[in-house]
Amino acid sequence: MSERIERDFFARDEEEQKAFLEQTWCDNCMEVNLGMVDPVEYEQNEIVFIEGKCKRCGNVILTELTDEEF
Repeated sequence: MSERIERDFFARDEEEQKAFLEQTWCDNCMEVNLGMVDPVEYEQNEIVFIEGKCKRCGNVILTELTDEEF
């Protein structure tokens, strides 16, 4: 497994941050757009991820960004 490279989520524009924090899917709640808190952005294996916690249940939410999203 390759090294995890930390990135600055808060360097993104405010609208982009808002979209990533609101447009979520929680595997535990099995619901869309519940929201995310405590976002952390990083790159691993040349893929960018945003990881946070579901606002409802606190379960980890992981968003994988595609090329057009960053």
